[in-house]
Amino acid sequence: MKLSFDTDQGIGTRANLGVIVLENDETLENEFRRIMDVPGVALYHTRIPMGPEIRPDTLPQMLADLPAAARLLPPALSFDAIGYACTSATSVIGPDKVAAAIRSVCPGAAVTDPLTAIIAGGRHLGVTRLGFMSPYIAEVSQTMRDRLTEAGFQIASFGSFEESNDQIVSRIAPASIIAAARQVADAAPCDAIVMSCTALRCLDVIPTIEDVTGKPVLASNPALAWHMLRLAGIDDPRPGLGRLFDKG
Repeated sequence: MKLSFDTDQGIGTRANLGVIVLENDETLENEFRRIMDVPGVALYHTRIPMGPEIRPDTLPQMLADLPAAARLLPPALSFDAIGYACTSATSVIGPDKVAAAIRSVCPGAAVTDPLTAIIAGGRHLGVTRLGFMSPYIAEVSQTMRDRLTEAGFQIASFGSFEESNDQIVSRIAPASIIAAARQVADAAPCDAIVMSCTALRCLDVIPTIEDVTGKPVLASNPALAWHMLRLAGIDDPRPGLGRLFDKG
């Protein structure tokens, strides 16, 4: 027998969000799953090719691959916001080119990335002097810092794990991240700590770092998720995720 059925609006009754994740990323989806656990918000992932080494010569290739990755998001949906989840590549390619590539496939979506989100988060928190930490090699770290300086921030202190392999970065222990953030915060007076890289497991340690340093934390994955939600008009309280989510 043929069964009858009714249809509804689907999962994303309040917002449909898409995120383009690096092929080798092992961190973002686990952190986004918790951050985006908001009633009526649907989150969809697609992946983009990326080699294991984060270097200035490997990052620009993703610009050519972005439309194909965005095209693998569910085509029947109208996306409110789409995030490209690579801080270092955005810094090298440029946020405007990233957004144009994604909008060539999804013209109606707001587009963001970790660099744009960190800048938006910093302005939202009213901070200007940043303690900056990353896992990147020198050339990539410098590009990211230059972008933040161009946006009007000052880099008060800087530290890096100087590791170019994302698989290793995703296994940096939480205690090491906390210790590194404290070192960067202690090196010079700053208003906030930036922890750059979507592979770095920051979500669980943000409350501890904010507590021990007294500084708000802007980390790639939480900042990107926060900005995507705000671009989609979602500002539900998200306690326990850090000061960026606490400030209205």
